[in-house]
Amino acid sequence: MSSAKPDPSAGSAEDENSETVGKGRPTPSRKQAQAANARPIVGSRDKSLRKQQRQTQNEARERARLGMMAGEERYLTPRDKGPQRRFIRDYVDARWNAGELLIPVMVIFLIVALFPGWVQVYGVFFVWAFLLVAILDAILLTFTLKRKLSAKFGEDNIQSGYRWYAAMRALQFRMLRMPKPQVKRGQYPS
Repeated sequence: MSSAKPDPSAGSAEDENSETVGKGRPTPSRKQAQAANARPIVGSRDKSLRKQQRQTQNEARERARLGMMAGEERYLTPRDKGPQRRFIRDYVDARWNAGELLIPVMVIFLIVALFPGWVQVYGVFFVWAFLLVAILDAILLTFTLKRKLSAKFGEDNIQSGYRWYAAMRALQFRMLRMPKPQVKRGQYPS
C-alpha cells in the first residue's frame, strides 16, 4: 500500500491564508456575549401600554361574549357551529321540555326534606317520577329530531353527537342556555 506524502508547497499556501483571514477583534467573554443578548423577560413595563392592551382584550372578550349569546356563527364554540346544530337549538328552544323544570323541582324537594317523614317519602317518589318523565321526554325528542334532521339534511349527513347535544340543551333551564334561545316557544324551524 502506498501512502501519499503531503506536498510541502500546499501547507505553505494554507499558512498564508490563515494569517490574512480573521474577524479582526478579540473573542468576547461570556459576560459580554450575554449582556449583548439581554432582553427583558416580560413585555413592556409601561403602565399605560399595559392598560391599553388590557382594555383592548376586554373589549374583544365582551364582543365575543355578546356574539355568542346572540348566536353569531363566528363566535360560537366548535360544539355549537353549523346549520345542524342551529336547527337542533331552534327545535329544542321552540318546544316545552320537561327537563327545564328539573332544577325547580329539585329546589322544592330540598324544602320538602324539612317536613315530616311521610312527606319526604312522597317527595322522593315525586322527584324520581319527574326525573323519569324528563328522561323519557329527552329520548322522544332525540327520535323526533332524527326524523327531522334526516328529512332536512339527509340520512347520511347527520352529525354525530346530536342526541346528547339536544338532550343536554333540553334539560337546561331556558334562561341559562348558551347560546341564548333565538326562537319563541312554538316557533319550530322549517
